[in-house]
Amino acid sequence: MVIRVKDFEAMQAFYGETLGLTFWRRFGADMVFFKLPETVGGRSQALALFVDRWPSNAAAHNWAGLDSATTTLHHFALAVALEDLRKTAAALEAAGVKTAERVFPWVGWRSLMLQDPEGNVIELVADDPSVLDPDTD
Repeated sequence: MVIRVKDFEAMQAFYGETLGLTFWRRFGADMVFFKLPETVGGRSQALALFVDRWPSNAAAHNWAGLDSATTTLHHFALAVALEDLRKTAAALEAAGVKTAERVFPWVGWRSLMLQDPEGNVIELVADDPSVLDPDTD
């Protein structure tokens, strides 16, 4: 997953220091990669931040602006362990980051919703069997 950002340094600090993602690699002042847990087959996953001037990799595609209020992205989710979700909620509160807890009984998930400094909505989601109710809409 790659997010285009306006304030590269502030966003790197938020994802690395505030959220505690694992730093992987930085390429100058243009992009930084954070390592996420491996997926099926042990494949590496990453969250990357690219400065807003970085060109698209898609042929004949150009962006017109950088506004989280008008993006097609609703939010993105990062899976965490339930005990980490609770610790992260306390740490985010201490850092002044507003969060909202959500529960999804139909699948047994407990989530923490928050925004990064540029307004992108993030869901930290954990399996929580205590809220599982498959008959709930």
